[in-house]
Amino acid sequence: MEYVNYLVIALFLYIIFKRFVPAKDVNHISTSDLKTQLNDKDKQFVDVRTPVEFNGNHIKGFKNIPLQNLSQKAVKELSKEIEVIVICQSGMRSQQASKILKKLGFKKVTNVKGGMSAWS
Repeated sequence: MEYVNYLVIALFLYIIFKRFVPAKDVNHISTSDLKTQLNDKDKQFVDVRTPVEFNGNHIKGFKNIPLQNLSQKAVKELSKEIEVIVICQSGMRSQQASKILKKLGFKKVTNVKGGMSAWS
């Protein structure tokens, strides 16, 4: 019985660890770095917040694809060959989105650290 408790705790810690570890092969930039890239026509900009959050405040040039719709819409609406820069409110959902995009076969994915909370 004690073995099962340790196994459950280990599984829980593994899940937490996987959730917060940055995605492999994903670039990370600051919001100040993002400002220098906003006019780059060779990049796709995606905001994975909810439509309500996006409509309240967003960066011009970003397309709203909520995280819960990303798997279905990304393949239809984005090019796998062009870099995708992803943002959310704090950087957590965009980190999850980055992992999803990499699993879907997107070649170059960049996460904005700190998200809209760090944007000024």
